[in-house]
Amino acid sequence: MKMSPLALGLSLALYAVAATAAPGGDQVPAAASSSSNTATQQPPGDDTQGDTIDQGSRNRRATKAKQLGTVNVSAALDVARNNLSPDTGSSQYVISAQDIQALPLGASTPLNQVLLQAPGVVQDSYGQLHVRGDHANLQYRINGVMLPESIAGFGQTLDPRMIQTVKLLDGALPAQYGERTAAVVDVTTKSGADLGNGGVVGITGGSFGSVNPYASIWGHSGNWSYFFTGNYIENNVGIENPTRSRDPIHDHTNQVKGFGDISYLINNDTRLSFLFGVTNNRFQIPNNPSQTPNFGYLDQTDFNSANLNERQNEQTRFGMLALQGKFGDTAYQVSVGQRYSGLQYYPDDIGDLMFNGVAGQINQTDRASTLQADFATPWASNHTLRYGVYYEFDRAATSTNSLVFPTNPDGSQASTVPFNIFTGDRILAKTAAIYLQDEWDISDAWTLNYGVRGDRYTAFREESQLSPRVGVVWQATDSTTFHAGYSRYFTPPQTELISSENINAFANTTNAVKNYGNNTPLTERSNYFDAGVQQNIGSDWTLGLDAYYRKVERLQDLGQFGTALVYSTFNYKYGRVRGTELTLSYNHGPVSAYFNAAFSRAMGKDVITGQYNFGVDELAYITNNWIHLDHDQKLASSGGVTYAITDSTKVGADYLFGSGLRQAGLVPNGLSLPYYFQLNFNVSHDFNFDSFGKVHTQLALINALDRSYRLRSGTGIGVGAPQYAPRRGLYLTLEKLFDF
Repeated sequence: MKMSPLALGLSLALYAVAATAAPGGDQVPAAASSSSNTATQQPPGDDTQGDTIDQGSRNRRATKAKQLGTVNVSAALDVARNNLSPDTGSSQYVISAQDIQALPLGASTPLNQVLLQAPGVVQDSYGQLHVRGDHANLQYRINGVMLPESIAGFGQTLDPRMIQTVKLLDGALPAQYGERTAAVVDVTTKSGADLGNGGVVGITGGSFGSVNPYASIWGHSGNWSYFFTGNYIENNVGIENPTRSRDPIHDHTNQVKGFGDISYLINNDTRLSFLFGVTNNRFQIPNNPSQTPNFGYLDQTDFNSANLNERQNEQTRFGMLALQGKFGDTAYQVSVGQRYSGLQYYPDDIGDLMFNGVAGQINQTDRASTLQADFATPWASNHTLRYGVYYEFDRAATSTNSLVFPTNPDGSQASTVPFNIFTGDRILAKTAAIYLQDEWDISDAWTLNYGVRGDRYTAFREESQLSPRVGVVWQATDSTTFHAGYSRYFTPPQTELISSENINAFANTTNAVKNYGNNTPLTERSNYFDAGVQQNIGSDWTLGLDAYYRKVERLQDLGQFGTALVYSTFNYKYGRVRGTELTLSYNHGPVSAYFNAAFSRAMGKDVITGQYNFGVDELAYITNNWIHLDHDQKLASSGGVTYAITDSTKVGADYLFGSGLRQAGLVPNGLSLPYYFQLNFNVSHDFNFDSFGKVHTQLALINALDRSYRLRSGTGIGVGAPQYAPRRGLYLTLEKLFDF
């Protein structure tokens, strides 16, 4: 009898429940079996797990997860879960809930802006991030469970209010990590078992019509614990302004986000958790006035581009059931899940036809079902064997109704009367992976992690690879740590693709492509080398230096080639990426500060798929010459400082600096945009009222110098329109904690 992946995963989970609940299972010490209700309520930004689990801080590497005496059951299980995920040989940067709260907008900061405070992370338009010269290719994990990527868009699915810590892992990753490998965004969520019983309500509002009410509730009862958070966002700068003006035209957004985590302690060694989230975002696409139409429509020859009415909606929903615990000496986590992602683009029919020659109403969906199982077993006296499997089944669909004009043989418009072309794709994609690795503690100073990962991806074709991984950590002194690693990577393309059938349908129309070529993206394969050192200077300072090099075959890149803000995948035959990162952090008394600086170069040569997106001259040049990738930025830096004047009053500042992404020059992507610098300030104070209790307030000044800088110029490979960063804005947060 055949079983679906979800049914198989649930069967494994139920079997593990039965096995771990059977008599004879290991128990934590008696003091730990008093349930998870021993924690007292703390503000959401406080780390109540600090005495048990070392997650690291900023650029200071975490110590190995281990049991420290008698702790509560929930914390003991968190230690076991951490033991499933080695970071040997890779680079890591940890941002805690306290760090997020110290940002100018606090927990109202979008997740992409939080991650910009890590080294090697570069901002782009539409909320995109580039880590170490890669375009997207980020893997998100929640409590160790991988969340399949969503269709590219503007919205941020995950809310920072759910985060206890977020760790950015990059470099030479261990065999456990695959699929999306530019970096792993590893989120540990807040838990009612640690926070007690209570919640928070608040609102952030200010410039550009910004309103952001939010609420969270958490608690525990008996063996149950829960954490829920939700918020609503509305403002008039949903997408980057295509002009320098302070107030963009037609740029309103409404966004709703929610997240929940429900956990049940089956016994002292076993926990069942259900994680779920929902996002529903609506965007107006901002207008660039004074543009000249390229086509006529019926008897109309002019159209005011400031009056365009293009819109885009995005939805994401996910749910993951995870069984985690210990079976004898083996720690495990088995999870099944599903993620739905949808995107709808609504054109301005007449305006899009007159400016672009096509007005396409696009509907994209993708539903991914997953099974993940990770295990860690100690063996001999100094080895930990880690092994596991991952399976994902994607059903992606795209349907488009496009109005176009017919053309003459020379490509000129033949008629001003449009007609409709319907195109649609349905794609089934299967991803399967298995890994095995051994962490060998050679001595107190040396740790070696070596292993192998096997991946197979099946969609338009079947591709596979066996990937060796090796990493080493040398604790040279009590304050000096070296790490180095090598990883072979296998990166499948995204499943939202354009088929050759769709392209052929637009022949002899104003939406015809210039080149056909190979239109099915290929899996990227690369060799990644990483080495670095961390130096602790006393107990207050931590200095880190890291260097990396990646040699790539079939380098994947994304571009916005159509009128909708939807991305298409293409491949360069060759790629090479290199860089260096410097990190510095300081924590002492009332002062905490951090500084990051990064150098990066990302180059590609010879476009071998998706040639329909390029002009003939571009393709000819790139075939024989290395070019900068459009998202390549030579220099990037971030930093910040927070000073606690009193326990209830804090001031802070942070900044972003970049040397600019690429734009067209004498050759494709031949120039970089101007340097930019953005400075932000904030002050917070807790007011205490006799009848109402404590109210937290935070005032933020974003882009204090009102620098009007461009993220994109509208030129370069795969760049659809100019985008400017938001102008200066003032925002106030009011927040009230409560308990029950």
